Amino acid sequence: MPSNKTIVYVLRSAQSSTRRYTGLTSDLGRRLQWHNAGQNVDTARDRPWTVFASFHFNEERNARRFEKYLKSGSGRAFAKRHFDEG
Repeated sequence: MPSNKTIVYVLRSAQSSTRRYTGLTSDLGRRLQWHNAGQNVDTARDRPWTVFASFHFNEERNARRFEKYLKSGSGRAFAKRHFDEG
């Protein structure tokens, strides 16, 4: 049965652990390959990337809202507080 889930993902650069990228997809494995192949100009120079966190949503609308939050100032502060090691 195909999955209708929408995934909000957070990638971390293997080169620089402070570099993160947040995005939205329905196929996380394929999207990670895409980033690591240098297909995204925003992530190409910090390759390779690994999946640090993924959040699965049944409703695309809720996933888009969460992605938007993580990319906002307060969302970046949340990610720094909860995702950064140390």
